This record gives sequence, structure tokens and C-alpha cells, in this order.
Amino acid sequence: MHVAALQMVSGTSVPANLATARQLLERAAAQGAELAVLPEYFCVMGLKDTDKLAVQETAGEGPIQDFLARSARELGLWIVGGTVPLGASDRQHVRNSSLVFAPTGQCVARYDKIHLFRFDNGQEKYDESRVIESGTVPVTFELPSVDGYAYRVGLSVCYDLRFPELYRAMKADLLLVPSAFTRTTGQAHWEVLLRARAIENLAYVVAAAQGGEHDNGRRTWGQSLIVDPWGSVLGEQAQGPAVVMAELSADRLRAVRLQLPALDHGVL
Repeated sequence: MHVAALQMVSGTSVPANLATARQLLERAAAQGAELAVLPEYFCVMGLKDTDKLAVQETAGEGPIQDFLARSARELGLWIVGGTVPLGASDRQHVRNSSLVFAPTGQCVARYDKIHLFRFDNGQEKYDESRVIESGTVPVTFELPSVDGYAYRVGLSVCYDLRFPELYRAMKADLLLVPSAFTRTTGQAHWEVLLRARAIENLAYVVAAAQGGEHDNGRRTWGQSLIVDPWGSVLGEQAQGPAVVMAELSADRLRAVRLQLPALDHGVL
């Protein structure tokens, strides 16, 4: 099965970001991708955190969700819409939601980001909880494959990557991590965390990232990665818009898990 991690440098204009996303999705489809993953905040990186509130949508309707459904249907792709701001329990917050669309255009899974990023090193300061309402439930879905193997796919977003218990609980074959890691934290921890999650779970990992300098002055790390169940990097892109492609093998997945049956050895 061929998968694509789509890297972007999203700006403040939703229409412009959707146009860029469509170009990348078309490139992925032309290269044979069956699943394409967009990064966190692919639809908007505002000048301030509260800009998300202005473009939030109700689950099941809105131009961003319509775009994802239409693109999945027209391109014949499974598409993971990195994250989309959806309505929360009050008007001062949104849910940071990763949405999965089947090639029929139907939304088949939704995951609301559970772990909210907070960071302050005296120079950079972030606190997602000011605008984002946390999700509470891990989510997986089944992805049929042309090789006859149904992949159990676990959904996560960015800062979730630092919480290994989430990934072990999902018992997935393929872990998706759409992200917008800062340059500071990404340079230090991004690759090692992704490879660790792959190794711990003997699973493939597809991490689509924001990568570059944005309209708001924020710099994201990029380095979109696809990692195999042994922790080997199958594809990556340092910075800038890109399509990172790799082939997933059910035989490889089975072989690694047979050789090292760590998933059968339980927990304390």
C-alpha cells in the first residue's frame, strides 16, 4: 500500500491553503498514493491563536470539510485532513479535529486532539488550552488495502507524540501524526520520538508536518517522516511544501512482529 505525508507551510488564508493542499493531493494521487495525510492546521495558521475561532465549522458541514470530501471522491483517495477547527462546548474554544475521509467522500472517523501543547522557554510561549478544548477518546479505523491486509490505523496529533501510552492503547498497525512542531522542539525531539513510537508499537508511522516560516512569524520544524515498524526512515522532507511517499508492506509488518513478539508480552 502506498501512503503520502503532505508537508505544507500554511498561511492565514483558508482558500490559499486549500488550493495548496489540493495541488499536493493531486501529486500524491498521481504518484499512486492510496492514503494521503495532511498536516495539523493545514487549513489555517493564523496571526494569533484566536483566529481559529473565526473559521471553525460544525461537524459534518462547512467549506473545509466539503473540500476534503470532494477531494477524496474526485481523486479516489483516503484523506486524513490533518486537523480542522470544529465547534466546542463554548464559543471561546474549538476542537482540533483530525478527520478521515474515504474515497467515497464519506467522513469515516474523527479524532479530537487529547494532549494540548504548552511550552515556555522564556523566548517562545505556547498554550493551546487557551483556544482548544481537549478531546478525551482515542480513535482508530480500519483501512482496507490492495494487498489484502486490513490495517488498523491509530489517529493522533502533534503533542500526542510525547505520550506513548496513547499509542500502545490503540493497538494499531499504522500510526498517523499530523503535526506543527515548533522548530525548537522539533530539532531536539521530533525524529527520535517518531522512531520510538514505531519501534515500541512495531507499527508504521506517517507524520505529515508543517515545515517553514509562516505569515505569523512562527517557524515549524518540518521533516515529514514515514517510518517502518523497525524504526527505519522510509522517506522524509526537511522544509517546504512536499509529498513524501512510501510503500507499506503487510508482509514486513507480520515478519517484524513474529521475530520480536513484544506486543504479546503485556504490561506491568
